[in-house]
Amino acid sequence: MVNRPIILGVSGASGLIYAVRALKYLLSADYAIELVASKATYMVWQEETGIRMPPDPIQQEQFWRDQAGVETAGKLNCHPWGNVGANIASGSFRTLGMLVMPCSMSTVGKLATGLSSDLLERAADVQLKEGRKLVIVPRETPFSLIHLRNLTALAEAGARIVPAIPAWYHRPQTIEDLVDFVVARALDQFEIDCVPLERWKEEGGK
Repeated sequence: MVNRPIILGVSGASGLIYAVRALKYLLSADYAIELVASKATYMVWQEETGIRMPPDPIQQEQFWRDQAGVETAGKLNCHPWGNVGANIASGSFRTLGMLVMPCSMSTVGKLATGLSSDLLERAADVQLKEGRKLVIVPRETPFSLIHLRNLTALAEAGARIVPAIPAWYHRPQTIEDLVDFVVARALDQFEIDCVPLERWKEEGGK
């Protein structure tokens, strides 16, 4: 078991499968995860899947485990989006960093200007002020100039930007293969290698 947890923030961007697949691999690798979903995530989940995500933290833990298909491995602690007094809102709570996946442009804009209107935004702001890893996986297209400037501001503040852009050199066969490529590259930023991925090899190399 890895001692320090990693924070997984799930915002109201389309593409919640990215969060599910990240959770699947992190739990399977026995990581401890502190998860917070934004208020908008509940609506987007209902729209994308037709399934209601429970607001109660205990029920939500089972919900996410069911979605990820991992019943017992790892440790998962879910937080209500409005609980700004949670452990992950404090810099004294030590973590491996935070992954926001997927990340909406609304969340990007708030983080870029230092606004913390909910727990997800506060937790991300804490990672920046403490000099910890903050990895943003934006899911939007096309990017407006405002989006690009906000992403640049986050990068200048120390965040890593990993757009949800898959590759094809690993010869994906399913949607999950495409999603897993992005998940693997995002987790690479934490030096976490728990996603089975056919990585780039030099021609003729071993």
